[in-house]
Amino acid sequence: MKNNSRRKFIENTLKATVAVAVTGPLILNSENVIAAPQNITTAPGDVLKFSQVPLGFDYKALEPHIDALTNEIHYTKHHAAYIKNVNEAIIAEKLTFTTEKEFFDHASQLSPKARNNGGGAWNHNFFWQSLTPNSAAPDGKIKDALNAAFGSFDQFKEQFTQAALTRFGSGWVWLVNVNGKLTIVSTANQDNPLFDNAALKGAPLLALDVWEHAYYLKYQNRRNEYVAGWWNVINWNEVNKRLG
Repeated sequence: MKNNSRRKFIENTLKATVAVAVTGPLILNSENVIAAPQNITTAPGDVLKFSQVPLGFDYKALEPHIDALTNEIHYTKHHAAYIKNVNEAIIAEKLTFTTEKEFFDHASQLSPKARNNGGGAWNHNFFWQSLTPNSAAPDGKIKDALNAAFGSFDQFKEQFTQAALTRFGSGWVWLVNVNGKLTIVSTANQDNPLFDNAALKGAPLLALDVWEHAYYLKYQNRRNEYVAGWWNVINWNEVNKRLG
């Protein structure tokens, strides 16, 4: 019975992926911020086309914290659908943006399909690059910056975890660099801090996906256990690079 229920859930998940990827509400207005290019490559003058970054590790590499089946479905179905849908929207809507910065600078003017799937494509690229099976404690500049902003790494971890557990519904939690100050912010659906109308704009340093598809196969409704496990697979070297 348990295996049948699991199989049914997976089948329903795959069928729902494309539908889920094209919906989501707008977010609040805020000030503009300059976003560094990330994850999307175009030649000069070419129209932007989103692409999926290589995963960088085997599906099972993050176990026991994130299971292989979740990683496989998350990457090959959910993320792949965002990539497909945003590129379809770019063509159908005749968008002429050449960089991801330009795309997100106009997020509030885009159709729901372009905006939500563009966010989903970028957010997931950023998320995968934030993970590693060889995680170690934060060190160097990021450690100093976390201590300065939050008092200690433990206090940062506590605040970030709280933001993840209180994010209502689907969304993301971010560590963001706002003019040299590190801040935690949560966004709904596939929004991110680079959107022109983000409630808090800044340069993302770290992201946690708290959509149920990121953890439900292993943890069901126990988001707290998923978040606790995620702390063991963070790529702090990548976060240090993003800090600059």
